[in-house]
Amino acid sequence: MTAMPRHILTFSCPDVAGIQAAVTTFLFKSGAFLEEVASYGDPDTKTFFSRIVFSSAQNRAIDPGAIETAFKTIAGQFAMDWRITEAARKCRTVIAVSRAGHCLNDLLHRWSSATLPIDIAGVVSNHDELRRLVELYDLPFHHLPVAAESKARQEADFMSVVQNAQADLVVLARYMQVLSDGMVVRLAGRCINIHHSFLPSFKGAKPYHQAHDRGVKIIGATAHYVTTDLDEGPIIEQATERVDHTSTADDLVGIGRDIENTVLARAVKWHAERRVLLNGRRTVVFK
Repeated sequence: MTAMPRHILTFSCPDVAGIQAAVTTFLFKSGAFLEEVASYGDPDTKTFFSRIVFSSAQNRAIDPGAIETAFKTIAGQFAMDWRITEAARKCRTVIAVSRAGHCLNDLLHRWSSATLPIDIAGVVSNHDELRRLVELYDLPFHHLPVAAESKARQEADFMSVVQNAQADLVVLARYMQVLSDGMVVRLAGRCINIHHSFLPSFKGAKPYHQAHDRGVKIIGATAHYVTTDLDEGPIIEQATERVDHTSTADDLVGIGRDIENTVLARAVKWHAERRVLLNGRRTVVFK
């Protein structure tokens, strides 16, 4: 039997009584079978969040377009920020990288082995060292060098790559450039960054070596949405690992890279599966 197409409804709105009942009743009456339902009411922001995966009930074909049109009434009633997407639609993604290739290599491997639900449209880099790796995967590599006098032009070229690729997501996979406020605003809610979790400590060059000098006992990584507040955007995922006095600086670098790979891949996967909803300076992640 052919599997029925699945769709994902995500929404957030002011938290009042009856929201989920109204939505699920509407979907049931529209002929939808609810495969997954996750919700959360934030007591601090008084906001309700939900992610619902649905398909056709009893092999009856449903019209997603008609559902989307009819749902506007409920969405308006509850002042929802909402979206319905095909579950099978892969997230068009542009990756940006500088010289460190571990996160890029990990994402490319996961994508090529079909364990990451994205469609990589190309890779942007301000250096040329990783061209060969990218081209081994038959992907476009865009070398866009950065200099102080040409940063605005470089960012315009970067955005052209994103727009021409019709990208839904930009992943900064150890891209060691600060995006301008203008570019960040244009990519709001669809640009993910990864960095070590020492911030605000150990800024600048060789953070793991700085951490080793201080004798840290825990290292980690953070993946977050990019905002105009540098490295302080809404956090999607974090992980840590304990280290001790026997760990060398090189050990910390290696462990840190592995954590960065894992954390970034999780964040990208959850974003692509529409599991992440913005909640002010925080996120709601339906795992």
